[in-house]
Amino acid sequence: MKISLGYIAGVLAGGLCYFMPARAQQQPASITVNLKQETGDMSPVWAWFGHDEPNYTYMKDGRKLLTELAALSPGPVHLRVHNLLTTGDGEAALKWGSTNAYTEDANGKPVYDWHLVDSIFDTYIKRGIKPYAQIGFMPQALSTHPEPYRHHWKPGDDYNDIYTGWAYPPKDYNKWEELIYQWVKHEVARYGQKEVESWYWEIWNEPNISYWKGTMQEFFKMYDYAAHGLKRALPTAKIGGPEIAGGSSKSGMKFLRAFIEHCIADTNYATGKIGTPLEVLSFHAKGQPTLIDGRVRMNMAPQLRDIMEGFKIVASYPQTKNLPIVIGESDPEGCAACGMATNPQNAYRNGTMYSSYTAASFAREYQLADSLGVNFMGAVSWSFEFENQPWFYGFRDLATNGVDKPVLNVFRMFGMMKGKRVKVIADEMHPLQTVIDSGLSGKGTDIGALAAKDKKEATVMIWNYHDDDIQNAGKTVNVTLNDIPATAASITQYRIDDKHSNSYEVWKKMGSPQKPTEQQIKQLEQAGQLQTIGKPVKLQVKAGRLNTAINLPRQGVALLVVRW
Repeated sequence: MKISLGYIAGVLAGGLCYFMPARAQQQPASITVNLKQETGDMSPVWAWFGHDEPNYTYMKDGRKLLTELAALSPGPVHLRVHNLLTTGDGEAALKWGSTNAYTEDANGKPVYDWHLVDSIFDTYIKRGIKPYAQIGFMPQALSTHPEPYRHHWKPGDDYNDIYTGWAYPPKDYNKWEELIYQWVKHEVARYGQKEVESWYWEIWNEPNISYWKGTMQEFFKMYDYAAHGLKRALPTAKIGGPEIAGGSSKSGMKFLRAFIEHCIADTNYATGKIGTPLEVLSFHAKGQPTLIDGRVRMNMAPQLRDIMEGFKIVASYPQTKNLPIVIGESDPEGCAACGMATNPQNAYRNGTMYSSYTAASFAREYQLADSLGVNFMGAVSWSFEFENQPWFYGFRDLATNGVDKPVLNVFRMFGMMKGKRVKVIADEMHPLQTVIDSGLSGKGTDIGALAAKDKKEATVMIWNYHDDDIQNAGKTVNVTLNDIPATAASITQYRIDDKHSNSYEVWKKMGSPQKPTEQQIKQLEQAGQLQTIGKPVKLQVKAGRLNTAINLPRQGVALLVVRW
């Protein structure tokens, strides 16, 4: 394929955006919401976020984004980050971070330093955010393979370059246990027992791949000693794992089952007794976008299969079937720091395709949890922000240089949905099993909805999603709400599309500046906020039924807030 200079410029500016001419008038899509048919709680499973680089947390744009995340959720937001125990000077870099929490003096005596960990957790606690506290990675002084330790990975480099000395087992498990004991003891002293009891702690990251350079049994030993140290410091603390990669992969399923069975029935390496504390179970789920003739094509089927298989494994053991589950990373693909210049299949990230994918995939996660009867507590979007990076570089992030991207507005929409989820009938929403089995590629658009009801209010999130990154004028969607106990109601429509809640499109119209002026930045910040279409509209409700219609562009997301 011949690649033009215009195509390359488009990639670097966040192009890869194809337009399809509007087709002839089509039959409208239909969505019916039955408010009396409850399907489950509108639990904030989406209010979980994470990233590799913990030192971004307390930087200017990191603090700004955390303030926005805390504001969008009716309940606590949870944050999961890597490298909370990694050795280093606190310099932030892609896929790297450090706190220098543990070093040793010349005689091999432990030296604990919590000031950088405090900077991270203080930033959370000040905003009411809860750490989903990751115990990892291995301090250099404890690593069985301490050199090389600090990596300097950048986009385009071999991903395997990141797996250095921090990924190895401890050379002294007693010192490892004492480190965790001292850490948790410090947190209780700093924030109080009640606060730390409200956190969840988890061990490591993706031990079934190169994030763990030991054996499976060595991981279990490392977990046992860490859990013992945590429980010595705070017996009521909650801990779990194993944060495996790919819940549907052979290695992932094998590891998850072995981990559960170890915690249930094996001899604990630290105590010599049967069983190990286990209060939360976690695994990861990723989609798989590709590039087809220069155009991004998404695929959420692998992500949903990972979730389904992980749910099934947890539900298959009587001892774990009711435990809370956190999908520790739940994303359209695997590498947040791989920008679209080096990985053009990731060009979905700046625009509305990321938004509509997020809406359509989270709705299916609720469906999966309902169908399997599991205790689904959270799904971590491994998306945060990257300091001092090019504008709209195509990282998987929620904001760029302090400006919110369209995807963040989906989470603002989720934050407005409260109460009970209710039944939705959507004639152009593809069945859950179809999407799990073969994805949506080749199946046309997916126009669906997620709905909830609260006191005197209903919320309906509607998306017009397609696996292929092609935009068009969209389609009319007829929406019916049944069982409204009033004779009139007002509707406010919030919207994410090419003209609303979209800083990216505004940035492109500015000429894609890498050094925007102060005035341009203010304009971009405003464009990054969630916007409405017009003012609230009051409509009649006849026999409990309200009818309305919207035109929703492809890859657009709408939230209807109905009050009576």
